[in-house]
Amino acid sequence: MDTKLIHGGVFGDPHTGAVSVPIYQVSTYKQRRVGEHAGYEYSRTGNPTRAALESLIAELENGARGLAFASGMAAISTLVSLFNQGDHLVVGDDVYGGTYRVLSKVFSRLGIDADFVDTSDLDQVKAAIRENTRAVYMETPSNPLLKVSDIRALADLCKERGLLLIVDNTFLTPYWQNPLDLGADVVVHSATKYLGGHSDVVAGLLVTKDEQLGEQLHFLQNSIGGILGPQDSWLLMRGIKTLGLRMKQHEANARRIAEWLREHPKVKNVFYPGLPDHPGHALAARQARGFGGIISFDVGSAEAADKVLESTRFFTLAESLGAVESLISVPARMTHASIPPERRAELGITDGLIRISVGVEDVEDLIEDLGRALG
Repeated sequence: MDTKLIHGGVFGDPHTGAVSVPIYQVSTYKQRRVGEHAGYEYSRTGNPTRAALESLIAELENGARGLAFASGMAAISTLVSLFNQGDHLVVGDDVYGGTYRVLSKVFSRLGIDADFVDTSDLDQVKAAIRENTRAVYMETPSNPLLKVSDIRALADLCKERGLLLIVDNTFLTPYWQNPLDLGADVVVHSATKYLGGHSDVVAGLLVTKDEQLGEQLHFLQNSIGGILGPQDSWLLMRGIKTLGLRMKQHEANARRIAEWLREHPKVKNVFYPGLPDHPGHALAARQARGFGGIISFDVGSAEAADKVLESTRFFTLAESLGAVESLISVPARMTHASIPPERRAELGITDGLIRISVGVEDVEDLIEDLGRALG
């Protein structure tokens, strides 16, 4: 995988020998005659820089087709556009707030219905499937409670019922987990996060297991038009080259911090799949090669959470995650604010829940920072 990150996809430029794929800042392409071109005709349909990125992510996820979008939500919205009025989706109950929002507030108006259930409980998924269900959509680990769902078991269920299985792999990235290898049909990435890794690009990616589904999604990508530009495509490829180095450091730091938080008297609960007592630890160890760099922990109240957020120096209060710098947030009032309060309470997304995206700084500095804030 470390070698794939550097040499995967389209490597370099055959025209000049440049080792970096050029940024093709172009909207249209000269045609030899009507309908005869050199592979590209208009940059919404295809751009060589974006195509290089799409080839790379397909190879990293062991898929047939990759597609790049202007944001994670553009990718998800294009994906949901596969479905028709009257179709039904089973969706994880602990998903990113933007995913919940677009399904419950936008696509619901267009006649695409969704039920939100705990996908880590196979019986709940089975019970939610209807005659008009077309897909199961889930994150593993989930956001922000880090629940782990069994990809292979869900894939078997979906195959038996004729459903698509869609897995958001943002938290672990293809470096730690490959859902298509476990039977999923589509992988989703908010590439803004770990894949970009430097808080300087907003992007979304899809990868399909088979070419036919990839072609359907390319038709929708071209029709809807939420494509990623060449400059951002290039930035994303540059970020991916160091993904392995970063993910190893993110995880090493996160493990240390999770163990430290578990012993802190002011912390009520710690959610991190890398801890042996996490309910999904054994499953995560079987289906992934690592546990990632996201930790959530509960300090009991909104007031206590605010004191922590106001006191950190190296943990920056900000939306997003997965960058080299450590970030801290309160999901109930930030990333998951679009979920109704009563629904958050059902899920356990309390006002005192803090989510940290552990960066690649020196771990002793990060522990000292959190210790001072909690004190």
